[in-house]
Amino acid sequence: MTEIVRAGVEERLMKLRLGAVAQRLDGILSQAARTEPTFLDFLDQILTEETEAKQKKRVAMGIQIAHFPAVKTLEEFDFKFQPSIDHKLVRELATGRFIAGAENVLMFGPPGVGKTHLAIALGRAAVEAGHSVLFVTATSLLAALSRAQVEGKLADQIAFYAKPKLLVVDELGYLPLEKQTAHLFFQLVSRRYERGSMLITTNQTITQWGHVFGDEMIASAVLDRVLHHSHVLVIQGDSFRLRQKKRAGLLGSNKTNH
Repeated sequence: MTEIVRAGVEERLMKLRLGAVAQRLDGILSQAARTEPTFLDFLDQILTEETEAKQKKRVAMGIQIAHFPAVKTLEEFDFKFQPSIDHKLVRELATGRFIAGAENVLMFGPPGVGKTHLAIALGRAAVEAGHSVLFVTATSLLAALSRAQVEGKLADQIAFYAKPKLLVVDELGYLPLEKQTAHLFFQLVSRRYERGSMLITTNQTITQWGHVFGDEMIASAVLDRVLHHSHVLVIQGDSFRLRQKKRAGLLGSNKTNH
């Protein structure tokens, strides 16, 4: 192949936005010269390389947009330490099929049992499945909504949180809400109802949500919407963090050093 023809091929690859193949053109051609694939096999190879490169780039961008606070995967989660978790349900949720039906996921459990880890892992799985995701703590979410209301930008802020196919709200209930703030959360839930999925982690049981929201009616209205199409995970077990401290010898001793 002459340099002129090669340059033309690379130019057309770039125009077709086949950048991965264009960057590896010399290597691909060298390999083809050695293995002498059929035309169909060669076409399959270059299309596979480009598809995989685009998928990798899309996932990386989706993870960046999601603002996950850490890198957590399902493979890293210790299901043996938390046997109360419905492993089969978690694997099903990881497929992302619940998002297509605008269904919600609620995770209940005390602090330290792995709710945030699972929320991040399922969020990453959703990105890999092709869905837009945004991760936010309940405190940050409600602060943003309250600030937007004061600034007269509440509609825009709710639209922002309503846009992703999956909104992950972590640590709802760790601090009680003022009635006005609870109403803002209700507005967001109503906006997303049957349009987009929410994954909510909380340390409070359903019976305590009236206290969390500071108003039984608002709590009931929120629960009515998030539970209508939902999957519930209840985690009962010890704290991962306390286990690590025990292993490190930081707990279990009454001795003090002076």
